[in-house]
Amino acid sequence: MNALIFVSLLAVAQYMTFTALVGRARTAYAIKAPAITGHERFERYYRVQMNTLELLVAYLPAMWLAAQFWSPNWMAAIGAVYLFGRTLYARSYIREPRSRTLGFFLSLLPIVVLMVAGLIGVMLAMLAQV
Repeated sequence: MNALIFVSLLAVAQYMTFTALVGRARTAYAIKAPAITGHERFERYYRVQMNTLELLVAYLPAMWLAAQFWSPNWMAAIGAVYLFGRTLYARSYIREPRSRTLGFFLSLLPIVVLMVAGLIGVMLAMLAQV
């Protein structure tokens, strides 16, 4: 369970880092709040943050729910792939948005695996109660 907590906290820390990078880019490119457009480089940082937030909403619950039925350490390991994927996605997207595909795939695939693991786990648990 500690690995699951650790990976979850890393995911939140990663998101907060992306948030801080948006703040820094806002200053560097003179984008005054509440604007979210105005300089392509700023918009890349902003999209990384927002895309990460969009996936985080599915990632954390999927990982925790899957860990209720399968090894928390294995679910944390799958979750760690997400973290690597998000890092790769951020670096690629900020450098050249068209190069983001691998990072996106390595972010999305773990979420799908965790969701399927959770669904299978709960279905097996429900069948065992019948």
